[in-house]
Amino acid sequence: MSRSRASRRRGLAPLLLAALLALVLAGCGADAGTDAGTDAGSHDSSVAAGTAGGTTEAPGAAPPSGSGHASGHGADTTRAAPVALRPGERRDRLAMPEDYTPRAPTGVGTDDYRCFLLDPATTRDQVITGFDVRPGNPDVVHHVILFRVPAAGVAAAEERDAATPGQGWTCFGDSGLSGAGGGGLDDAPWLGAWAPGGREQVWGRGLGVGLGEGDRVVMQVHYNLLQGAAPDRSAVDLRLADRTPQTRLLRTVLLPAPVELPCRAAHADGPLCDRAASLSDVKARFGEGPGSTADLLHLLCGELQPGPVQTCTRPVTTRETVRGVAGHMHLLGRSIEIEVDPGTPRARTLLDTRVWDFDDQGSRRVRPTVLEPGDQLRVTCRHDQELRDRLPAFEGQPDKYVVWGEGSTDEMCLGILQVTRP
Repeated sequence: MSRSRASRRRGLAPLLLAALLALVLAGCGADAGTDAGTDAGSHDSSVAAGTAGGTTEAPGAAPPSGSGHASGHGADTTRAAPVALRPGERRDRLAMPEDYTPRAPTGVGTDDYRCFLLDPATTRDQVITGFDVRPGNPDVVHHVILFRVPAAGVAAAEERDAATPGQGWTCFGDSGLSGAGGGGLDDAPWLGAWAPGGREQVWGRGLGVGLGEGDRVVMQVHYNLLQGAAPDRSAVDLRLADRTPQTRLLRTVLLPAPVELPCRAAHADGPLCDRAASLSDVKARFGEGPGSTADLLHLLCGELQPGPVQTCTRPVTTRETVRGVAGHMHLLGRSIEIEVDPGTPRARTLLDTRVWDFDDQGSRRVRPTVLEPGDQLRVTCRHDQELRDRLPAFEGQPDKYVVWGEGSTDEMCLGILQVTRP
């Protein structure tokens, strides 16, 4: 890659981060085990033990009409008993103080992103060693993401909360708070997340996500209103332990790729089958900033090439060890793959989800996989317009040119790595 191209990509990272943070789901809850230090039974039920070259997964099935895919909800919500605390750990429940009834804040569409400021009352540096997100109303909760608010930013967060009528504030794109920390796509500033199929997450011994003295937590909830706007009061149980010099802090790397899925030939006369019209529709529903992600991704990943398969390759910039992997797409997703150095003798596959299941977005544990500066990471996604004919969520919706968007009936292509660094 030329120096100018590499510089341009680095410059895009902050813009893309703002547009992507609120869109990233299961990977922030990656079950990041170590070779010998993980606790059997402490992992999400969807996690499969990894092999040296990647992960293994139980085969899925294409989503049938009438499945949980109908609205992005309806996954099994039966709760397993909490995993026993390990020595030195404690639980802290953070919950919305009252019910919130979602609405489409722009008056258009069927999605609401709302951020709630929560106080873990930390009096010393801690690490989050696991968490259990508890969606209050699974019929409307599409996903939950936990963002860290550093102590220095708490006053601004409280001001934002107080200035917004009702509980919390609208937050398409990210937490809506400037200076919330994080280092772009290679170091996204969140603490954890839940998506359909998620269960309690417990990381391996000696691993955790930092939470400093006086920090707060923003809980962002994406509400999907396809089944109506019913009240919700979600919560999260944090597993906390004191941070020690031996603690290895987990970081999250985002690997987005474009989505450019044209209408089917037999439906190409629809009003949103023109890309520009479809992009304008996304911006009308989510705002100019988040709505511009589709174009920003092409500056990061390469020229626009419409089709069902999209890919993006980015270089590794620092030595890191992959502990967990995940992928994220929406209802039209078919498959997703994350590779290291594809097409070379050093090629490795970190994630190969050949049959995408929206209702099973639990992350996958891999044996520690070391990446070096100069390695190449590639994410590849395949989407399929034919799924419109099988899923009730699309009933009455004509084909449209699908680009990256935040709604449940829009699409995404996102690989997620959870890593530790020296």
